[in-house]
Amino acid sequence: MATLCDVNQRITRTSSSVTGLAADPAPSLRYSVPLSATPRGARLARILAVEQLASWGLPFDPARLLVAELAANAVQHGRVAGRSFRLTLAVVPPATLRIEVTDTRGDRLPVRAPDPGGTLSESGHGLLLVAETADRWGVEGGPVPCKTVWAELDLGPDAGR
Repeated sequence: MATLCDVNQRITRTSSSVTGLAADPAPSLRYSVPLSATPRGARLARILAVEQLASWGLPFDPARLLVAELAANAVQHGRVAGRSFRLTLAVVPPATLRIEVTDTRGDRLPVRAPDPGGTLSESGHGLLLVAETADRWGVEGGPVPCKTVWAELDLGPDAGR
């Protein structure tokens, strides 16, 4: 089922402006798949990511962990009944693996850091793990009603060759 979020695959938001792919380097490798916003869909995201990275000749750790956390967050916090989420993997120049998970709850943005002085809870540590593991990560809003949470890993100069 196509949603407005499919359009997000062609748009990148930077601060308050919107730029198309013409301003961004084209990915040399790209994989994108919609998945059900269920725990099974989140598990499938991790499995498919590992298979795709292996087919590209790229190491799947720590990307596997990042996909698992971002997909689990999309299912737990970004789920809208009857809507899917989208996993996208892209290798962009010079040598960066970009992981994107797009869901249809653009009104619920992830929090970048825990509340200062707050007590630790049993859950809610996934984005801390993403922040520690990824070289960069962030959130892009839109198009309404979507948001994309992304993480990037710098690869070696010979990645995927």
